[in-house]
Amino acid sequence: MNHILRNHIQKTILLSDHEWEKVSAFFEEEHFSKKDFIIQENDKVDSIYFIVSGLIKLSCSDQEGREHIISFAMEDWWETDFMAFYNQTKANQILQCLEDTEVLKLSFKNYHQLLKEVPKMTEFFLSKAVKGHISNQRRILSLMTLSAKERYEQFIKYYPSLAQRIPKITLAAYFGLSRETLSRFFKESK
Repeated sequence: MNHILRNHIQKTILLSDHEWEKVSAFFEEEHFSKKDFIIQENDKVDSIYFIVSGLIKLSCSDQEGREHIISFAMEDWWETDFMAFYNQTKANQILQCLEDTEVLKLSFKNYHQLLKEVPKMTEFFLSKAVKGHISNQRRILSLMTLSAKERYEQFIKYYPSLAQRIPKITLAAYFGLSRETLSRFFKESK
């Protein structure tokens, strides 16, 4: 599992074998089954997760109990309730597995120790944060300027393999559509 993380990191920064030994020591393997919760609302969020295999969704619930899907994450992606992680507050988001999932977990304490011991990792995590920020801005702009069909087409363009793995009812909820409307978009785009 660690070689997958090393390959992922090496796409952004180069690490010597000695640096990699230090880096890998900070991570812990964890396995979850489909439908398991990694984070639930009001949990203390002490870790960020690198997805080795599987698929997860990040969501929140409104006061009426309706679920709002914020994002999905699959292999080679990072996910957590970042606001709660960085501020060390309780979660207001939910992280749930859509498939059996294997992760490498990095605790808040280990994250900061890692940055001290291997300063290059600051550059790595900054790069990941910027890419995540750009992706979130793209999503916000699409919500403000595109129709539901255009948002769906944009999602398919940027994440074709991801769209095939997400259950249609969950994908419809992500776009705020009925499953029937999403199915119609799917047929039209073929």
